[in-house]
Amino acid sequence: MAFNDCFSLTYPGSPHPGDLIEVFRPGYQHWALYLGDGYVINIAPIDGIPSSFTSAKSVFSTKALVKMQLLKDVVGNDTYRINNKYDETYPPLPVDEVMQRSEFVIGQEVAYDLLVNNCEHFVTLLRYGEGVSEQANRAISTIGLVTAAVGALSFLGLFPKRQRTKYY
Repeated sequence: MAFNDCFSLTYPGSPHPGDLIEVFRPGYQHWALYLGDGYVINIAPIDGIPSSFTSAKSVFSTKALVKMQLLKDVVGNDTYRINNKYDETYPPLPVDEVMQRSEFVIGQEVAYDLLVNNCEHFVTLLRYGEGVSEQANRAISTIGLVTAAVGALSFLGLFPKRQRTKYY
């Protein structure tokens, strides 16, 4: 398979058991791990927020359910690609071990946090034994940068001071 074939959004190729699947949702990426026969394992927030607000759901959720679903159902009308982007940094575990770890957690409720324990952390933990998320790291960096900028502007007096009402 040519290099471009594995990163094509129109034809993502045939995934193999243990492959990471990146699903492109509006505004973020959802991650799943391919199990075989058209099925993936992924996590979905369960905190009682209506499913029509899926991206908002993930921001406010603290719990998620581990699900085995058809890839086509997880992807829906979005696009996806096979993306084992951490393979050079973290050696993948043997496929048999990845499958065993996956089967063990299906149906379980797990802790969820958008920045430190999200869907990408979950699937990379299964594939590599290490939970990593480039998407979360970018978000954390952005939050830190905005916080620093606001602090600097406030320190420099560039935000207007509130007038205190005096009551006599």
